[in-house]
Amino acid sequence: RESSRFAVGLAGRDDRHPGREAGHDVAVKLLGDGHRRKLGARPGGASRRRDVPCYDAQVVRAEFVPERASPADWRRYHAFRRRSHEEWRPEEPLEPDDVAQALLCMRSRFSWDHHWQVTLGSQVVSELGAETVRPESPEYETNRHLLWAWVWVLEPYRRRGIGRAWVPKVLDLMDEHGCTVLSMGAEQESGHAFIRWLGAEPKLRERESRLDLRQVDWQMVERWARDGETASPEARLELHSRRLPEQLLDEYSRASSELLNTMPFEDLDHGDIVTTAEQQREWYQRLDISGSSHDVCLVRDPDGTIAGMTDVLRHPYEPEFVRQNFTGVDPRARGRGLGKWLKASMLLHVRSAYPEVRTVTTENAGSNAAMLAINHALGFELTREVTYFQVHRDRLAQVC
Repeated sequence: RESSRFAVGLAGRDDRHPGREAGHDVAVKLLGDGHRRKLGARPGGASRRRDVPCYDAQVVRAEFVPERASPADWRRYHAFRRRSHEEWRPEEPLEPDDVAQALLCMRSRFSWDHHWQVTLGSQVVSELGAETVRPESPEYETNRHLLWAWVWVLEPYRRRGIGRAWVPKVLDLMDEHGCTVLSMGAEQESGHAFIRWLGAEPKLRERESRLDLRQVDWQMVERWARDGETASPEARLELHSRRLPEQLLDEYSRASSELLNTMPFEDLDHGDIVTTAEQQREWYQRLDISGSSHDVCLVRDPDGTIAGMTDVLRHPYEPEFVRQNFTGVDPRARGRGLGKWLKASMLLHVRSAYPEVRTVTTENAGSNAAMLAINHALGFELTREVTYFQVHRDRLAQVC
C-alpha cells in the first residue's frame, strides 16, 4: 500500500497543494472538517477586508474569492503563487496561470475551500487556505470534525508575526464549521518547533521519494512483471491509459475505497476514505482543464474481482515528471507478488507511453515497510520527510 490520505484521499485531488510552509519554515497542512455554512464574500468585492497588526506595520488580511476576483486581484495572486513555489519547490515546474485560475474557480460539489491573503502594499506576502467536506460528500460523517488548511509566508516577511497571526482565523474557521481537530505538517525542525509551540503532537511520518528512470534496472523490472504473471497465471492485468472508461468507474471507486482504507496512518486521527464514481467524474473534469493523464493498472482475480491497483498522473506542464498516486493489494491476495507486478507493469508503461519522463515521485507512510521495500529495490531515493501533527481546537486556543 502506498500514497497518502493527503494526496489521494479526497477524490484523488492532486491539484490541492500537498503542503505549504508557514512562518518559521513550516510546511503546513491544517486539517479539519465539518460544514455549517460557507464563508462568503461581501457583495461588490473579491474579499472581506480587515486590518491586522504586524508588529510595527499595518497589513491587510482579506478573503480571496475566485468568482469575485478582479484582474488586479488575479495578478497579485499569481505573483504570490509563483514566488512561493520558487521558495517551496524550485526544482519542480509550476502549473500555468490559466490552469491554476480555472482550477480555483471550479467549485467541488463534495468539498469547498477558502483562501485568505495578507497583503502589504500591493503585494501578497502570505496565504492561508482551508478545505472542508460538504454534507454531500460520502466522507462527511467520519471526517466532519477535521479541517484541512495550508499556510505560506514569503521568506522576507517571516518572523514578523504573520504566521502566528493566522491562528485566530484558523480558530474562526474551526468554529464556523464545528471542527475540533487541526493537523499540520512540517518538513524542517524549525517548523516542528513552531508546531509544538502551538500544542500539537506528532501523529504521522510521511516520506517523499523519487525515482530516476535513467538509473532503473529495467531487466529487473521486466523480470518482476514476468514473475507476477507466472505466480498468478489465472489473474489478468488490465492497463487503462489516460482515463478509466466510464463503465468501470463504479467498480473502481468501490475497490479503491476498500484498499485506501488499508493504508497505515500511524496515530493520525482520520475518517474513512470513500470515493465514488461521481467524485471520479468531477476529478476528471479538473484534469481536463490541464489536459492531464490518469493511467491505471489493475489486476483481476479469476472471478473478475479487483485484487490490486496502481495509478499515476502526468501533467503536460511538467513533461519530465510522473506522479505515482496509489498502489494497493487486497489483503486476501497478498504474498503473490502482485505489488511488484503492478509497479513493474506501470513503470514499463510509463517508459513506453511517456519517453520524455525522467522522474517518478511517490509518498509513503514511514511505517509502510512493505511498499518502502519495493520502492527501495526499484531505486527510489528519499527526497524529504514530512511529519504531521495534530492539536485539539481548545488547546490551540490557548496560544492566542
